[in-house]
This record gives sequence, structure tokens and C-alpha cells, in this order.
Amino acid sequence: MFADTLAAFPGSMVVDGFYGGADRIEAMADHALGLIPERCALLGHSMGARVALELVRKAPGRVERLALVDTGVHPVRPGEREGRYRLRDLGRAQGMAALVAEWLPPMMGAGSLRDEALMDRLYAMAVAAGLQVFEAQIEALLHRPLVDTLLPTIACPTIAMVGQEDRWSPVAQHEAIAAAIPGARLRVVPGAGHMMPAETPQAFNGQVREWLDQPSSPDAISISGRRRGLND
Repeated sequence: MFADTLAAFPGSMVVDGFYGGADRIEAMADHALGLIPERCALLGHSMGARVALELVRKAPGRVERLALVDTGVHPVRPGEREGRYRLRDLGRAQGMAALVAEWLPPMMGAGSLRDEALMDRLYAMAVAAGLQVFEAQIEALLHRPLVDTLLPTIACPTIAMVGQEDRWSPVAQHEAIAAAIPGARLRVVPGAGHMMPAETPQAFNGQVREWLDQPSSPDAISISGRRRGLND
């Protein structure tokens, strides 16, 4: 997902390893806290953005700036549990390949669906993750902590970024995020779906660079020369 971004920003890192198998957002944030620098720019994509928010709740002083990408902040919605479990049960009955074949295409922008090489890479990535990881992550999402009181307290420079064609986490969700966080900026990337960092890496990296160049609050330590963290 972040190969092009890691190459574009030397010294950046990804929190990898599926959070050590954790099945709760809070435990995922604890895992990430043990890996990221003492102070960093933190970017979370999809579920990773919910982990990033929990990390901000636990250790706000360690986050110099925050990017929330292709995500949402709403609580569990009616029918969400059934939809996630339907995919889980498909994987249990027919295997991870069948699950990914149904799960992945709706995540993509129209142009990305026609990019066979990209689709093959993302398909292989998701299948390789395995059903156990998928089940742990949906349990984490179904038991996610509420963030409605957290968002107004976020004081660091924040961006809410979304692919214009993201049907999974649409633009309206990011408008709500930007409205809830003081001073947050909204950025919509044309031609991208939910997998924006891999679908439109140049446009995505351009937005990341703008976010990193955004002035910090007066009491923030300069980001110059500091290791920058990316949380997937």
C-alpha cells in the first residue's frame, strides 16, 4: 500500500505486522506506540486511521501532525456486523481468495479496476494476509471505541484525505471529520478509490508533502530532520 510513499519520503516507516494479531483498536494503538518514534507525523489509512486516533487519545504529545485517510469516525451502523460477518463466513467456507474477490473490487476507483497489474498486487496482498488477520480486524472494527468527544480536542495540524471515488468511506465522511477537528483541512483526490495510496500514489504523495509542510502550532517541535511515521 505504501511502497511509493516510503520511497518518496526517506526515513519514513510503516507499522507493519498486523498489529501483532490484536483484535481491538486499543491494543493495536498500544502495539503502534511501541514502534513509532517518540514524536512523529502520523498517517492512518482506513482502519489504521482509527488506530491513529486511539494513539492520539493515549499519547497526544507524541503526534506532531495527523493525517486521516479514506476512513470514518462513525460508530457501528445497523447491518454493519452482518455485512462483515457475511464476508468472514465466505472466507471460512470458500477460502481467502473467494473473500478477497468479493471484498476488493468495490474498494477501487473505476480506472484502478482496469489496471490488471495493480489489481493483481492488491489481490495477492490481501490473500496473503489470511483469514485470521481478517477476522481479528473486523472484530476490532466492530468493537471500535467512540471518538466523538476526542475529535474536538485534537490540536495538531490535521488533514482528512479521501479518494473522490471511495465508495467504502465516501467524501461526506471526511467532510464530517474535517468539521469536527479544529483547523483540520479536507483534501479530495480525483480518480482514487479507497486504496488511494496504491491507486494514485503521485497525487497521494503530493497531498502528504503539503501536509508535512503545513506550519506546526507555535509550541510544536520542528519536523525538520525528524523521522516521520506512517501508520497503515
